[in-house]
Amino acid sequence: MTVETAVFDEGSLRGGSLRYLNLFRLIMAAVFSVFGTTLGLGQEAPVWFVGVSIGYLLLVLGLGFPDAVRHIGLDRLITLQVLVDILALACLMGLSGGYRSGLPMLMMVVLAGAGLVGEGRMVLFYAAVATLAVLVETVSRAVGRHGEGDFFAVGVICIGFFGVAVAGRLLGIRALSNASLAAERGRALNKQQAINDRIIQDMNDGVLVLDGEGRVRQSNPQARALVGEGLAEQIRLRDLAPIVAEGVTASARAGGQRVWVRSGRLLRCRALSAGAEGDTLVYLEDFDEIQRQTQQVKLAALGRLTASMAHEIRNPLSAVTHAADLLKEERRGEMQARLIRIIHDNARRIDGLVKDVLALGKRDAALAEAIPLGPFLTDLIDELSLQEAAGQQVFRLDIPLGLTFAVDRTHLHQIAANLLTNARRYCSGAPGSVHVHGEILGEGGVVLHVEDDGPGVAAEDVHSVFEPFFTTHSKGIGLGLYVARELADANGAILELKRSDRGAHFCLTGRQQP
Repeated sequence: MTVETAVFDEGSLRGGSLRYLNLFRLIMAAVFSVFGTTLGLGQEAPVWFVGVSIGYLLLVLGLGFPDAVRHIGLDRLITLQVLVDILALACLMGLSGGYRSGLPMLMMVVLAGAGLVGEGRMVLFYAAVATLAVLVETVSRAVGRHGEGDFFAVGVICIGFFGVAVAGRLLGIRALSNASLAAERGRALNKQQAINDRIIQDMNDGVLVLDGEGRVRQSNPQARALVGEGLAEQIRLRDLAPIVAEGVTASARAGGQRVWVRSGRLLRCRALSAGAEGDTLVYLEDFDEIQRQTQQVKLAALGRLTASMAHEIRNPLSAVTHAADLLKEERRGEMQARLIRIIHDNARRIDGLVKDVLALGKRDAALAEAIPLGPFLTDLIDELSLQEAAGQQVFRLDIPLGLTFAVDRTHLHQIAANLLTNARRYCSGAPGSVHVHGEILGEGGVVLHVEDDGPGVAAEDVHSVFEPFFTTHSKGIGLGLYVARELADANGAILELKRSDRGAHFCLTGRQQP
Protein backbone atom coordinates (compact mmCIF):
# COMPACT_ATOMS: atom_id res chain seq x y z
CA MET A 1 0.00 0.00 0.00
CA THR A 2 1.63 3.24 -1.17
CA VAL A 3 0.61 6.87 -1.57
CA GLU A 4 1.98 8.63 -4.65
CA THR A 5 2.75 12.33 -4.28
CA ALA A 6 4.37 14.66 -6.78
CA VAL A 7 7.35 16.60 -5.51
CA PHE A 8 6.44 20.29 -5.59
CA ASP A 9 8.23 22.15 -8.37
CA GLU A 10 7.27 25.81 -8.85
CA GLY A 11 8.77 25.87 -12.35
CA SER A 12 6.69 22.85 -13.41
CA LEU A 13 3.52 24.43 -12.04
CA ARG A 14 4.14 27.74 -13.85
CA GLY A 15 5.10 25.85 -17.00
CA GLY A 16 1.80 23.96 -16.90
CA SER A 17 -0.15 27.23 -16.56
CA LEU A 18 1.89 28.74 -19.40
CA ARG A 19 0.80 25.94 -21.73
CA TYR A 20 -2.85 26.89 -21.21
CA LEU A 21 -2.01 30.56 -21.80
CA ASN A 22 -0.19 29.62 -25.02
CA LEU A 23 -3.28 27.70 -26.15
CA PHE A 24 -5.36 30.83 -25.58
CA ARG A 25 -2.83 32.88 -27.59
CA LEU A 26 -2.88 30.38 -30.43
CA ILE A 27 -6.68 30.39 -30.66
CA MET A 28 -6.79 34.19 -30.47
CA ALA A 29 -4.14 34.63 -33.20
CA ALA A 30 -5.86 32.04 -35.45
CA VAL A 31 -9.24 33.75 -35.06
CA PHE A 32 -7.69 37.14 -35.98
CA SER A 33 -5.97 35.65 -39.03
CA VAL A 34 -9.01 33.80 -40.39
CA PHE A 35 -12.08 35.62 -39.10
CA GLY A 36 -10.75 39.05 -38.10
CA THR A 37 -12.14 41.06 -40.99
CA THR A 38 -15.39 39.07 -40.85
CA LEU A 39 -15.81 40.15 -37.22
CA GLY A 40 -15.52 43.81 -38.20
CA LEU A 41 -11.89 44.26 -37.17
CA GLY A 42 -9.18 45.90 -39.26
CA GLN A 43 -11.64 48.04 -41.23
CA GLU A 44 -9.15 50.90 -41.41
CA ALA A 45 -6.45 48.76 -43.10
CA PRO A 46 -7.63 45.20 -43.80
CA VAL A 47 -4.44 44.09 -45.56
CA TRP A 48 -2.22 45.33 -42.73
CA PHE A 49 -4.56 43.70 -40.21
CA VAL A 50 -4.27 40.30 -41.89
CA GLY A 51 -0.48 40.67 -42.16
CA VAL A 52 -0.09 41.58 -38.50
CA SER A 53 -2.41 38.73 -37.48
CA ILE A 54 -0.44 36.16 -39.49
CA GLY A 55 2.85 37.48 -38.06
CA TYR A 56 1.39 37.28 -34.56
CA LEU A 57 0.28 33.68 -35.23
CA LEU A 58 3.77 32.69 -36.40
CA LEU A 59 5.38 34.25 -33.32
CA VAL A 60 2.93 32.42 -31.04
CA LEU A 61 3.78 29.15 -32.75
CA GLY A 62 7.52 29.80 -32.59
CA LEU A 63 7.53 30.78 -28.93
CA GLY A 64 5.16 27.99 -27.92
CA PHE A 65 7.44 25.01 -28.64
CA PRO A 66 8.78 23.13 -25.56
CA ASP A 67 12.37 23.71 -26.72
CA ALA A 68 11.85 27.45 -26.29
CA VAL A 69 11.89 27.13 -22.50
CA ARG A 70 15.19 25.24 -22.60
CA HIS A 71 16.87 27.71 -24.97
CA ILE A 72 15.47 30.99 -23.67
CA GLY A 73 14.58 30.29 -20.05
CA LEU A 74 11.12 30.30 -18.46
CA ASP A 75 11.10 33.87 -17.08
CA ARG A 76 12.59 35.42 -20.22
CA LEU A 77 10.19 33.44 -22.41
CA ILE A 78 7.17 34.64 -20.41
CA THR A 79 8.32 38.26 -20.71
CA LEU A 80 8.93 37.90 -24.45
CA GLN A 81 5.52 36.31 -25.06
CA VAL A 82 3.65 38.94 -23.03
CA LEU A 83 5.43 41.79 -24.85
CA VAL A 84 4.59 40.19 -28.21
CA ASP A 85 0.94 39.88 -27.11
CA ILE A 86 0.74 43.52 -25.99
CA LEU A 87 2.43 44.97 -29.08
CA ALA A 88 0.43 42.76 -31.47
CA LEU A 89 -2.88 43.63 -29.79
CA ALA A 90 -1.93 47.33 -29.73
CA CYS A 91 -1.23 47.25 -33.49
CA LEU A 92 -4.44 45.39 -34.22
CA MET A 93 -6.32 47.84 -32.00
CA GLY A 94 -4.89 50.77 -33.99
CA LEU A 95 -6.01 49.12 -37.25
CA SER A 96 -9.50 48.42 -35.89
CA GLY A 97 -10.67 51.79 -34.65
CA GLY A 98 -8.88 52.17 -31.31
CA TYR A 99 -10.04 51.17 -27.84
CA ARG A 100 -13.66 50.91 -29.02
CA SER A 101 -12.74 47.71 -30.91
CA GLY A 102 -12.73 45.81 -27.60
CA LEU A 103 -9.18 44.54 -28.05
CA PRO A 104 -8.02 46.16 -24.74
CA MET A 105 -10.24 43.60 -23.02
CA LEU A 106 -8.08 40.84 -24.54
CA MET A 107 -5.05 42.67 -23.18
CA MET A 108 -6.56 42.32 -19.72
CA VAL A 109 -6.90 38.57 -20.25
CA VAL A 110 -3.25 38.39 -21.29
CA LEU A 111 -2.21 40.45 -18.24
CA ALA A 112 -4.28 38.21 -15.95
CA GLY A 113 -2.53 35.15 -17.37
CA ALA A 114 0.84 36.88 -17.05
CA GLY A 115 0.06 37.59 -13.40
CA LEU A 116 -0.48 33.86 -12.81
CA VAL A 117 2.72 32.71 -14.51
CA GLY A 118 4.90 35.83 -14.13
CA GLU A 119 7.58 36.45 -11.54
CA GLY A 120 7.60 39.18 -8.88
CA ARG A 121 7.15 42.79 -9.98
CA MET A 122 7.37 41.91 -13.69
CA VAL A 123 3.56 41.86 -13.81
CA LEU A 124 3.56 45.59 -13.04
CA PHE A 125 6.01 46.05 -15.89
CA TYR A 126 3.66 44.19 -18.23
CA ALA A 127 0.75 46.41 -17.15
CA ALA A 128 2.88 49.52 -17.66
CA VAL A 129 3.84 48.41 -21.20
CA ALA A 130 0.18 47.73 -22.04
CA THR A 131 -0.81 51.14 -20.62
CA LEU A 132 1.91 52.86 -22.62
CA ALA A 133 0.91 51.05 -25.82
CA VAL A 134 -2.78 51.99 -25.45
CA LEU A 135 -1.93 55.61 -24.57
CA VAL A 136 0.44 55.92 -27.53
CA GLU A 137 -2.24 54.59 -29.87
CA THR A 138 -4.86 56.92 -28.38
CA VAL A 139 -2.60 60.01 -28.52
CA SER A 140 -1.59 59.23 -32.12
CA ARG A 141 -5.24 58.90 -33.03
CA ALA A 142 -6.09 62.20 -31.27
CA VAL A 143 -3.33 64.27 -32.94
CA GLY A 144 -3.41 62.46 -36.24
CA ARG A 145 -5.81 62.43 -39.03
CA HIS A 146 -8.63 61.05 -36.90
CA GLY A 147 -8.73 63.96 -34.46
CA GLU A 148 -10.54 62.01 -31.76
CA GLY A 149 -9.64 60.45 -28.41
CA ASP A 150 -11.60 59.68 -25.24
CA PHE A 151 -8.82 59.86 -22.66
CA PHE A 152 -11.11 59.27 -19.70
CA ALA A 153 -12.26 55.88 -21.00
CA VAL A 154 -8.70 54.99 -21.95
CA GLY A 155 -7.52 55.97 -18.46
CA VAL A 156 -10.09 53.68 -16.88
CA ILE A 157 -8.90 50.84 -19.12
CA CYS A 158 -5.27 51.49 -18.15
CA ILE A 159 -6.17 51.44 -14.46
CA GLY A 160 -7.91 48.15 -15.15
CA PHE A 161 -4.64 46.83 -16.62
CA PHE A 162 -2.84 47.34 -13.30
CA GLY A 163 -5.76 45.96 -11.26
CA VAL A 164 -6.02 42.81 -13.35
CA ALA A 165 -2.23 42.30 -13.32
CA VAL A 166 -2.01 42.69 -9.52
CA ALA A 167 -5.05 40.44 -8.96
CA GLY A 168 -3.59 37.80 -11.25
CA ARG A 169 -0.28 37.96 -9.40
CA LEU A 170 -1.99 37.58 -6.01
CA LEU A 171 -3.93 34.59 -7.31
CA GLY A 172 -0.70 33.11 -8.67
CA ILE A 173 1.03 33.50 -5.29
CA ARG A 174 -1.96 31.88 -3.58
CA ALA A 175 -1.93 29.00 -6.06
CA LEU A 176 1.80 28.43 -5.59
CA SER A 177 1.38 28.55 -1.80
CA ASN A 178 -1.46 26.03 -1.90
CA ALA A 179 0.51 23.77 -4.23
CA SER A 180 3.55 23.97 -1.94
CA LEU A 181 1.42 23.16 1.11
CA ALA A 182 -0.26 20.25 -0.69
CA ALA A 183 3.11 18.86 -1.77
CA GLU A 184 4.52 19.19 1.76
CA ARG A 185 1.53 17.43 3.27
CA GLY A 186 1.75 14.79 0.57
CA ARG A 187 5.39 14.11 1.42
CA ALA A 188 4.53 13.92 5.13
CA LEU A 189 1.66 11.54 4.37
CA ASN A 190 3.88 9.44 2.13
CA LYS A 191 6.55 9.25 4.84
CA GLN A 192 3.97 8.29 7.48
CA GLN A 193 2.51 5.70 5.13
CA ALA A 194 5.97 4.23 4.54
CA ILE A 195 6.48 3.96 8.32
CA ASN A 196 3.07 2.32 8.74
CA ASP A 197 3.84 -0.15 5.95
CA ARG A 198 7.17 -0.98 7.56
CA ILE A 199 5.50 -1.59 10.91
CA ILE A 200 2.87 -3.83 9.31
CA GLN A 201 5.52 -5.77 7.38
CA ASP A 202 7.52 -6.41 10.57
CA MET A 203 4.58 -7.34 12.79
CA ASN A 204 4.66 -10.75 14.43
CA ASP A 205 0.92 -11.08 13.77
CA GLY A 206 -0.47 -11.72 10.32
CA VAL A 207 -2.48 -8.85 8.82
CA LEU A 208 -4.99 -9.24 5.98
CA VAL A 209 -7.30 -6.77 4.27
CA LEU A 210 -10.26 -8.38 2.49
CA ASP A 211 -12.76 -6.68 0.22
CA GLY A 212 -16.51 -7.19 0.41
CA GLU A 213 -16.29 -10.40 -1.65
CA GLY A 214 -13.57 -11.97 0.47
CA ARG A 215 -10.69 -11.24 -1.92
CA VAL A 216 -7.29 -10.35 -0.52
CA ARG A 217 -6.40 -6.71 -1.04
CA GLN A 218 -3.28 -6.60 1.12
CA SER A 219 -1.24 -8.95 3.31
CA ASN A 220 2.03 -8.90 5.21
CA PRO A 221 4.74 -11.63 5.16
CA GLN A 222 3.60 -13.12 8.48
CA ALA A 223 0.07 -13.61 7.09
CA ARG A 224 1.54 -15.45 4.10
CA ALA A 225 3.57 -17.64 6.47
CA LEU A 226 0.49 -18.49 8.54
CA VAL A 227 -2.06 -18.96 5.74
CA GLY A 228 0.18 -20.20 2.93
CA GLU A 229 2.62 -18.92 0.33
CA GLY A 230 -0.17 -18.96 -2.24
CA LEU A 231 -1.70 -15.92 -0.55
CA ALA A 232 -1.72 -13.08 -3.08
CA GLU A 233 -3.81 -10.08 -4.01
CA GLN A 234 -7.23 -10.69 -5.60
CA ILE A 235 -7.27 -14.34 -4.50
CA ARG A 236 -10.31 -15.51 -2.54
CA LEU A 237 -9.33 -16.45 1.00
CA ARG A 238 -12.00 -19.17 1.00
CA ASP A 239 -10.36 -20.85 -2.01
CA LEU A 240 -6.91 -20.92 -0.36
CA ALA A 241 -7.74 -21.45 3.31
CA PRO A 242 -11.44 -22.25 3.85
CA ILE A 243 -10.97 -22.89 7.60
CA VAL A 244 -9.40 -19.45 8.11
CA ALA A 245 -12.17 -17.87 6.00
CA GLU A 246 -14.80 -19.48 8.25
CA GLY A 247 -12.99 -18.10 11.28
CA VAL A 248 -12.98 -14.60 9.73
CA THR A 249 -16.71 -14.84 9.10
CA ALA A 250 -17.40 -16.06 12.64
CA SER A 251 -15.28 -13.28 14.18
CA ALA A 252 -16.95 -10.60 12.06
CA ARG A 253 -20.40 -11.82 13.08
CA ALA A 254 -19.31 -11.80 16.74
CA GLY A 255 -18.32 -8.14 16.53
CA GLY A 256 -14.56 -8.66 16.28
CA GLN A 257 -14.16 -11.25 19.02
CA ARG A 258 -11.20 -13.63 18.75
CA VAL A 259 -11.95 -17.02 17.20
CA TRP A 260 -9.73 -20.12 17.36
CA VAL A 261 -9.04 -21.92 14.09
CA ARG A 262 -6.78 -24.86 13.30
CA SER A 263 -5.22 -24.57 9.83
CA GLY A 264 -2.01 -26.56 10.02
CA ARG A 265 -1.28 -24.66 13.23
CA LEU A 266 -3.47 -23.15 15.93
CA LEU A 267 -4.42 -19.57 14.99
CA ARG A 268 -6.35 -16.90 16.82
CA CYS A 269 -8.36 -14.84 14.34
CA ARG A 270 -9.94 -11.41 14.77
CA ALA A 271 -11.90 -9.62 12.03
CA LEU A 272 -12.88 -5.92 12.12
CA SER A 273 -14.69 -3.66 9.71
CA ALA A 274 -12.19 -1.47 7.80
CA GLY A 275 -14.45 1.12 6.15
CA ALA A 276 -17.69 1.88 4.41
CA GLU A 277 -16.71 -0.07 1.26
CA GLY A 278 -17.13 -3.38 3.06
CA ASP A 279 -13.43 -4.09 3.60
CA THR A 280 -12.45 -6.33 6.51
CA LEU A 281 -9.26 -6.07 8.54
CA VAL A 282 -8.08 -9.46 9.80
CA TYR A 283 -5.48 -10.15 12.50
CA LEU A 284 -3.98 -13.65 12.74
CA GLU A 285 -1.95 -14.74 15.77
CA ASP A 286 0.17 -17.89 15.80
CA PHE A 287 -0.89 -19.39 19.12
CA ASP A 288 1.58 -22.25 18.75
CA GLU A 289 4.36 -19.66 18.76
CA ILE A 290 2.79 -17.91 21.74
CA GLN A 291 2.73 -21.22 23.59
CA ARG A 292 6.38 -21.84 22.73
CA GLN A 293 7.33 -18.40 24.01
CA THR A 294 5.32 -18.96 27.16
CA GLN A 295 7.03 -22.29 27.66
CA GLN A 296 10.43 -20.61 27.24
CA VAL A 297 9.53 -18.05 29.89
CA LYS A 298 8.35 -20.77 32.26
CA LEU A 299 11.45 -22.82 31.63
CA ALA A 300 13.65 -19.79 32.24
CA ALA A 301 11.97 -19.27 35.60
CA LEU A 302 12.25 -22.98 36.31
CA GLY A 303 15.93 -22.86 35.39
CA ARG A 304 16.59 -20.05 37.85
CA LEU A 305 14.75 -21.94 40.59
CA THR A 306 16.43 -25.27 39.97
CA ALA A 307 19.86 -23.65 39.63
CA SER A 308 19.52 -22.30 43.13
CA MET A 309 18.26 -25.67 44.35
CA ALA A 310 21.10 -27.53 42.68
CA HIS A 311 23.72 -26.03 44.96
CA GLU A 312 21.68 -27.06 48.00
CA ILE A 313 21.20 -30.61 46.67
CA ARG A 314 24.88 -31.27 46.11
CA ASN A 315 25.86 -30.98 49.77
CA PRO A 316 23.58 -33.73 51.12
CA LEU A 317 24.23 -35.72 47.96
CA SER A 318 27.95 -35.77 48.80
CA ALA A 319 27.14 -36.92 52.32
CA VAL A 320 24.94 -39.75 50.98
CA THR A 321 27.68 -40.88 48.62
CA HIS A 322 30.29 -40.78 51.36
CA ALA A 323 28.03 -42.75 53.72
CA ALA A 324 27.50 -45.36 51.00
CA ASP A 325 31.26 -45.71 50.58
CA LEU A 326 31.64 -46.26 54.34
CA LEU A 327 28.79 -48.77 54.30
CA LYS A 328 30.46 -50.63 51.47
CA GLU A 329 33.67 -51.01 53.45
CA GLU A 330 31.91 -52.84 56.29
CA ARG A 331 31.01 -55.80 54.01
CA ARG A 332 27.97 -57.10 55.98
CA GLY A 333 26.16 -59.19 53.48
CA GLU A 334 24.57 -59.37 50.03
CA MET A 335 21.54 -57.19 50.93
CA GLN A 336 23.88 -54.46 52.10
CA ALA A 337 25.71 -54.54 48.74
CA ARG A 338 22.40 -54.23 46.89
CA LEU A 339 21.40 -51.24 49.00
CA ILE A 340 24.77 -49.67 48.41
CA ARG A 341 24.33 -50.12 44.65
CA ILE A 342 20.89 -48.48 44.78
CA ILE A 343 22.32 -45.55 46.71
CA HIS A 344 25.12 -45.09 44.19
CA ASP A 345 22.78 -45.34 41.17
CA ASN A 346 20.38 -42.77 42.50
CA ALA A 347 23.19 -40.51 43.66
CA ARG A 348 24.68 -40.56 40.16
CA ARG A 349 21.25 -39.86 38.70
CA ILE A 350 20.75 -36.85 40.98
CA ASP A 351 24.26 -35.66 40.21
CA GLY A 352 23.52 -35.89 36.47
CA LEU A 353 20.33 -33.88 36.97
CA VAL A 354 22.28 -31.22 38.86
CA LYS A 355 24.92 -31.03 36.14
CA ASP A 356 22.27 -30.60 33.42
CA VAL A 357 20.47 -27.91 35.39
CA LEU A 358 23.73 -26.05 36.03
CA ALA A 359 24.58 -26.28 32.33
CA LEU A 360 21.38 -24.40 31.51
CA GLY A 361 22.56 -21.57 33.71
CA LYS A 362 25.82 -21.36 31.74
CA ARG A 363 24.29 -21.28 28.25
CA ASP A 364 24.85 -17.52 27.91
CA ALA A 365 28.54 -17.76 28.88
CA ALA A 366 29.66 -19.38 25.60
CA LEU A 367 33.24 -18.68 24.53
CA ALA A 368 33.53 -19.97 20.97
CA GLU A 369 36.80 -21.32 19.55
CA ALA A 370 37.69 -23.30 16.43
CA ILE A 371 37.90 -26.86 17.82
CA PRO A 372 39.42 -29.61 15.59
CA LEU A 373 36.64 -32.17 15.44
CA GLY A 374 38.74 -35.28 14.72
CA PRO A 375 41.02 -35.20 17.77
CA PHE A 376 38.24 -33.85 20.00
CA LEU A 377 35.82 -36.69 19.16
CA THR A 378 38.56 -39.31 19.38
CA ASP A 379 39.38 -38.24 22.94
CA LEU A 380 35.69 -38.08 23.85
CA ILE A 381 35.07 -41.62 22.56
CA ASP A 382 38.05 -42.87 24.58
CA GLU A 383 36.63 -41.20 27.69
CA LEU A 384 33.16 -42.68 27.17
CA SER A 385 34.57 -46.14 26.50
CA LEU A 386 36.35 -46.12 29.86
CA GLN A 387 33.13 -45.30 31.73
CA GLU A 388 31.09 -48.25 30.40
CA ALA A 389 31.78 -51.79 29.33
CA ALA A 390 31.08 -51.14 25.65
CA GLY A 391 34.28 -50.63 23.67
CA GLN A 392 35.32 -48.23 20.99
CA GLN A 393 34.49 -50.68 18.20
CA VAL A 394 30.83 -49.56 18.12
CA PHE A 395 31.92 -46.13 16.90
CA ARG A 396 32.95 -45.43 13.31
CA LEU A 397 34.52 -42.00 12.99
CA ASP A 398 34.76 -40.25 9.59
CA ILE A 399 35.89 -36.66 10.11
CA PRO A 400 37.73 -34.79 7.30
CA LEU A 401 41.26 -33.83 8.21
CA GLY A 402 41.46 -30.28 9.57
CA LEU A 403 37.69 -29.88 10.01
CA THR A 404 36.88 -27.46 12.86
CA PHE A 405 33.73 -26.43 14.70
CA ALA A 406 33.32 -22.94 16.25
CA VAL A 407 31.80 -23.60 19.67
CA ASP A 408 32.51 -23.40 23.37
CA ARG A 409 34.66 -26.41 24.26
CA THR A 410 32.71 -27.31 27.40
CA HIS A 411 29.41 -26.99 25.57
CA LEU A 412 30.59 -29.14 22.65
CA HIS A 413 31.76 -31.79 25.11
CA GLN A 414 28.31 -31.96 26.72
CA ILE A 415 26.44 -31.91 23.38
CA ALA A 416 28.58 -34.59 21.74
CA ALA A 417 28.69 -36.74 24.88
CA ASN A 418 24.90 -36.74 25.07
CA LEU A 419 24.50 -37.65 21.38
CA LEU A 420 27.14 -40.40 21.52
CA THR A 421 25.79 -41.85 24.77
CA ASN A 422 22.25 -42.01 23.38
CA ALA A 423 23.48 -43.55 20.11
CA ARG A 424 25.50 -46.20 21.94
CA ARG A 425 22.57 -46.93 24.26
CA TYR A 426 20.13 -47.68 21.41
CA CYS A 427 22.45 -49.13 18.74
CA SER A 428 22.79 -52.83 18.00
CA GLY A 429 26.28 -53.00 19.51
CA ALA A 430 27.88 -54.32 16.34
CA PRO A 431 31.19 -52.80 15.21
CA GLY A 432 30.57 -49.48 13.49
CA SER A 433 26.92 -49.37 14.53
CA VAL A 434 27.33 -45.70 15.53
CA HIS A 435 28.52 -43.65 12.57
CA VAL A 436 29.95 -40.22 13.42
CA HIS A 437 30.91 -38.14 10.38
CA GLY A 438 31.28 -34.51 9.39
CA GLU A 439 30.92 -32.49 6.19
CA ILE A 440 31.68 -28.98 5.02
CA LEU A 441 28.91 -26.69 3.82
CA GLY A 442 29.21 -23.62 1.66
CA GLU A 443 30.34 -20.25 3.08
CA GLY A 444 32.22 -21.75 6.03
CA GLY A 445 29.47 -24.02 7.38
CA VAL A 446 30.00 -27.42 8.97
CA VAL A 447 27.69 -30.30 9.97
CA LEU A 448 28.37 -33.07 12.49
CA HIS A 449 26.24 -36.22 11.99
CA VAL A 450 25.63 -38.88 14.64
CA GLU A 451 23.74 -41.95 13.30
CA ASP A 452 22.98 -45.29 14.88
CA ASP A 453 21.40 -48.53 13.66
CA GLY A 454 18.91 -48.84 16.50
CA PRO A 455 15.11 -48.73 16.40
CA GLY A 456 15.10 -44.96 15.90
CA VAL A 457 12.61 -42.44 17.26
CA ALA A 458 8.92 -43.34 17.11
CA ALA A 459 6.81 -41.16 14.83
CA GLU A 460 4.68 -39.94 17.74
CA ASP A 461 7.81 -38.90 19.67
CA VAL A 462 9.57 -36.95 16.89
CA HIS A 463 8.22 -33.59 18.07
CA SER A 464 8.91 -34.35 21.74
CA VAL A 465 12.54 -35.51 21.81
CA PHE A 466 13.83 -32.00 22.57
CA GLU A 467 11.25 -31.21 25.23
CA PRO A 468 12.49 -31.08 28.84
CA PHE A 469 11.94 -34.18 31.00
CA PHE A 470 10.88 -36.31 28.01
CA THR A 471 12.59 -39.71 27.98
CA THR A 472 11.92 -43.29 26.89
CA HIS A 473 14.72 -44.75 29.03
CA SER A 474 13.86 -46.14 32.45
CA LYS A 475 16.83 -44.46 34.11
CA GLY A 476 16.85 -41.28 32.02
CA ILE A 477 15.96 -37.85 33.40
CA GLY A 478 14.84 -36.31 30.08
CA LEU A 479 17.09 -33.24 30.10
CA GLY A 480 19.96 -34.43 27.92
CA LEU A 481 18.70 -33.50 24.45
CA TYR A 482 16.94 -30.40 25.75
CA VAL A 483 20.17 -29.12 27.34
CA ALA A 484 22.15 -30.09 24.22
CA ARG A 485 19.87 -28.06 21.97
CA GLU A 486 19.92 -25.08 24.33
CA LEU A 487 23.74 -25.12 24.41
CA ALA A 488 23.86 -25.42 20.62
CA ASP A 489 21.56 -22.41 20.32
CA ALA A 490 23.76 -20.45 22.72
CA ASN A 491 26.69 -21.02 20.32
CA GLY A 492 24.76 -20.07 17.19
CA ALA A 493 24.46 -23.72 16.10
CA ILE A 494 21.41 -25.85 15.28
CA LEU A 495 20.75 -29.32 16.69
CA GLU A 496 18.00 -31.23 14.93
CA LEU A 497 16.67 -34.74 14.33
CA LYS A 498 16.74 -35.83 10.68
CA ARG A 499 14.54 -38.39 9.03
CA SER A 500 16.29 -41.74 8.66
CA ASP A 501 15.41 -45.13 7.26
CA ARG A 502 17.26 -46.84 10.13
CA GLY A 503 18.03 -45.70 13.65
CA ALA A 504 18.24 -42.11 14.82
CA HIS A 505 20.10 -39.40 12.92
CA PHE A 506 21.05 -36.19 14.74
CA CYS A 507 22.74 -33.22 13.02
CA LEU A 508 24.66 -30.38 14.65
CA THR A 509 25.07 -27.49 12.16
CA GLY A 510 27.37 -24.53 12.78
CA ARG A 511 30.40 -22.68 11.43
CA GLN A 512 34.07 -23.59 11.19
CA GLN A 513 35.37 -20.29 12.54
CA PRO A 514 34.02 -18.01 15.33
